[in-house]
Amino acid sequence: MKSYIMDEPLGEISPYDRILKPGVIEPRRYQIDIAKSIFGGKNTLVVLPTGLGKTVIALFAIARSLYDGRKALILAPTKPLSEQHFDSIAKFLNVSTDKILLLTGAIKGSNRSELEDAARVLVATPQTVANDLSKGRLSLKGFGIVVFDECHKAVGRYAYTYVANECKANGVQVLGMTASPGSDTKKINTLIETLGIENIEIRSSSDNDVQPYVMGKSIETIYVYKDDSINAIAAMLKPVIDLHLGKLYSTGLSPFRKFENMSKKQLLLIGANIDKLEARNYKFNALFNYVYLLHLMHAYDLITTEGIYSFVSYFEALQEKEKKSRSVENILKNQAVTNSLKLARDAIGKGIEHPKLEKTIELLNSRLRDKSVIIFVQYRSTIRGIAKVLGSKGIDARTFMGKKDGVTQSQQSETIKDFRDGKFKVLVASSIGEEGLDIPAVDAVIFYEPIPSEIRNIQRKGRAGRLKFGEVIILVTRDTKDEAYLMISRIREKRMVELVKTINEKLNKGIYSYAGKSARGQTKLKQGR
Repeated sequence: MKSYIMDEPLGEISPYDRILKPGVIEPRRYQIDIAKSIFGGKNTLVVLPTGLGKTVIALFAIARSLYDGRKALILAPTKPLSEQHFDSIAKFLNVSTDKILLLTGAIKGSNRSELEDAARVLVATPQTVANDLSKGRLSLKGFGIVVFDECHKAVGRYAYTYVANECKANGVQVLGMTASPGSDTKKINTLIETLGIENIEIRSSSDNDVQPYVMGKSIETIYVYKDDSINAIAAMLKPVIDLHLGKLYSTGLSPFRKFENMSKKQLLLIGANIDKLEARNYKFNALFNYVYLLHLMHAYDLITTEGIYSFVSYFEALQEKEKKSRSVENILKNQAVTNSLKLARDAIGKGIEHPKLEKTIELLNSRLRDKSVIIFVQYRSTIRGIAKVLGSKGIDARTFMGKKDGVTQSQQSETIKDFRDGKFKVLVASSIGEEGLDIPAVDAVIFYEPIPSEIRNIQRKGRAGRLKFGEVIILVTRDTKDEAYLMISRIREKRMVELVKTINEKLNKGIYSYAGKSARGQTKLKQGR
């Protein structure tokens, strides 16, 4: 087998290696090859699995820009991720720290212009840069490259879109980096158009030049079955859901007769049909049934795939709302709902929970004992419930959620630091933990439920198997939406790689084109993102 370990690799990117501090980077063959491709000057999209060193590639691109006497900008969607990039640049590049600016909204606008002018490398969140560009405080003239980390977010009116159009207007090279651009053809085309991509560098963990650096991971799907308590609660809700869906179906507002396999997208389609109605009484009755459907289908999914604690918490949150719609008031008084809640509370009192939680405890007490584990969970009530039960079982677990859950950025940073330092072993995380976390050595990742998003699926898996062999465990409840989501995620992940490679072949042959290729700075900035 061909060896991809390099003896004097940095010489291959000479003279740009002069911007790198000596002896601090040991690049890999694929990183050098991708960097040399970027040096060709084309706007490049780099698709590389999580944990395989996209940051090093970005550093090489920035070094080239600085060597050529031009400035560089690197954008990341969150402040913690921006801080990580700032630290990497200060550590690896031969640039005075007073010439590296971590640009955040905390710096007053009146002061930012002077700081931006003085810096050679800017690190920032996209909204801050977009605001400064739109207000004339910042210009991209004199910049050689703009790096868009987690660039799959460059869709719609997200601030990345505005900055990308400014790059086009000023002739600045773009480098987009992601572990997954998605599997939807339209979405990938939009991403390529937004960033003006002319070249794609994609690697998978099975490619020859990447394989020597992949620590490997096992991926296991564990199936559980609903117990008698969960089946009984679900059986109480089903006739009520069928009744209200049936009313929408009989009036032609729902193309679906059964709810069990209905996706969220299909459910929202029913709402879109109702929005088009003009007859007020007819629309009011339709909305009444639709709200019933929204809440009870969600409650049904919670009880069957998440847990009894989450189910009860959801209805308690509805009860605590000061203002309730007529539909919600009616739901809370519904006999089937009140009976199901009584049964759920009785089950909690007896220590009964979802079989997934029982399996999680079993895993943590057996083969994952004393290992660092991230449990990814979809809903915040489930996160709290899992952490509470794990704590009662003597397992030191902490939650990791976002600002919407009342968690400050300093609290997030402290939690991650304690986890990285081994002060506790189990992190129960929401989607905020899927990308941009500096956690180098996680032994295992548990998906508490499958997710249909291939982007989030790849990000979650990438938390394990970075510096050593890791485990990925996916929990699936039989005869629920879990099974459909598992199948969807597998199909989309495979399709993503095939689609990106096909588009890249067309780019290389010069036969790929998209609408608006010559657009210049036409996207309006959406504020407050």
